[in-house]
Parts: sequence; structure tokens; C-alpha cells
Amino acid sequence: MNLRRLLLRASLPALAAGLALPVLAQPLIATTPQTTAHPEAWPAAKSPASITDARTEAFITDLMKKMSVEEKVGQTIQGDIASMTPADLATYPLGSILAGGNSAPDGNDRATPKAWTDLIDAYRKEALAKRPGRTPIPLLFGIDAVHGHNNIVGATIFPHNVGLGAMRDPALIERIGQATAEEVAVAGGDWTFGPTVAVPRDDRWGRSYEGYGEDPEIVASYSGPMTQGLQGKLVPGKPIAPGRIAGSAKHFLADGGTHDGRDQGDALISEQELVSVHAQGYPPSIDAGILTVMASF
Repeated sequence: MNLRRLLLRASLPALAAGLALPVLAQPLIATTPQTTAHPEAWPAAKSPASITDARTEAFITDLMKKMSVEEKVGQTIQGDIASMTPADLATYPLGSILAGGNSAPDGNDRATPKAWTDLIDAYRKEALAKRPGRTPIPLLFGIDAVHGHNNIVGATIFPHNVGLGAMRDPALIERIGQATAEEVAVAGGDWTFGPTVAVPRDDRWGRSYEGYGEDPEIVASYSGPMTQGLQGKLVPGKPIAPGRIAGSAKHFLADGGTHDGRDQGDALISEQELVSVHAQGYPPSIDAGILTVMASF
């Protein structure tokens, strides 16, 4: 064996090791969790006093005293109309019902507005039915109206959020929120899942079009107006005004920053990026009085 071949054989393992070490080390550095959070670095937000009042809080406290553990757990669970019927509420005391983006009465994507109102009324009736050992609790019915009331035939459909973000027009977003609320409310719904405050940073995420853009400033400028458009002006002790519905700032924090753009994946990012990019859309919505925030995704 000549000297050249010996040197080549000796150098290949070293070369391979030299190439492999950075490749192996990179994910370890990227995924090492920070052990200390810094609350002072996070943006401040405070819900206005108008989201509740002493009388409402007293009613809730009294109601909870009457509820069983099963009923309390049920209030945290949301069922989709594609997987259950109104009659199921006689067995399962759920707190809310969802009509997701692919759900419709009897699975009919072209169901009439009357079919929608009839179905929602049936769920509400079952939730309030008097039964031994059960506490009647009003039901929340949520509809995933992400760009207009897109579940119902004949409703107004607006461009997806990524297109609206290109408009740079917060006033337009508020008007779209109001129009969406009116059409959801007339169909019987009282809750929708918006504004979307995701900040998509990887176009491989198949739902990146749901965000207003990759710039957190755009997202932050839209989340407050959309909240106002959906919910209107909140008045202590009064229900939401007719033609308005409750909103939900969504999705869970950093949904637009997942590794490789995987839907519902892990966000392997620093706390600094979490704060400066992905958290910016929530405070304006909270300050505007958003009634719910999506706590999982």
C-alpha cells in the first residue's frame, strides 16, 4: 500500500469526525432550554374593567358552588359538531361547542342558515335542560369564522389574513371584524376564534396564510381593531351588543415559529425572540378587551 493511500485512510475518519461534530452540536445548542424566564422583558397588557363587573362575578361564584367536579371539568371541554350531537349533552356536560372550518350541520357543507340556527338552538336547549344532579349552564357556541363567516353559504368572504396584512389598514380590519360578527350572530353563534395573532416565520407552515404577516408590528396593529370590530364596545353588567360576538386571540404563543414550520410543532427559539416577535399581537387585543385567549393549539 503506497504512502498516499495510507494518508488518505488515516485522514478520512478524522475528516468525518470533524464534519460530524458541528452537525451534531448544532441542534443541541438550538434546543437547550433556558432555565430562567424574565417576566420584566415581556410586554404589559391589562384587560379593561368593562369585561366584567361585581354582579357578574358574584353570579359565577354562586353558580360554581352548585357545580359538581364533573360539571367543572366539562366547562373546560369543547366538542365539535362533527363528532357529537345535541343529545350528547345529556351525558356530557360540556361548556362549549365548536363548528370548525370543516364542520356543518349533518355534514352538509351547503346547509342553509336555518339549518345552522336550528342546530345551535338544539344545543342550547339541551344545555339548559333541567336534570337531577345537574346545574343548567348557558352554552357557548363557537364558529371558526376566520375570514368572514366562511362556514355558511351566502356569507361574505374576505381575503385570507395574509392578504389583509398587505393592506396596512387597521380601520378596514375593524370593519371586517364587525361584518363577520354580524353574520355569525345572525346564524346563532356567539363566539369566534380571532383575531389571529400568529407571526408566521417559516413559509413551510401550511397555515402561514392565516397570519397577517411575518412582521410583528403589522400583527400588533391589527389585533386591537379586529377585537373591537368583533366585540364592539363592552359595557359593565351588560351582555355583548346585538350583532357582536366574543373573540379569541389565537393561537397558542409561537404557533408561527415552530421548527421547520411544522403545524402544532415545537418552537425552538429563545425567550428574546418569543417576546420580540411572537408575543407582540396579544397585548393590543387584551387591552381592547378580548374575552378569551386560546390556551392550547
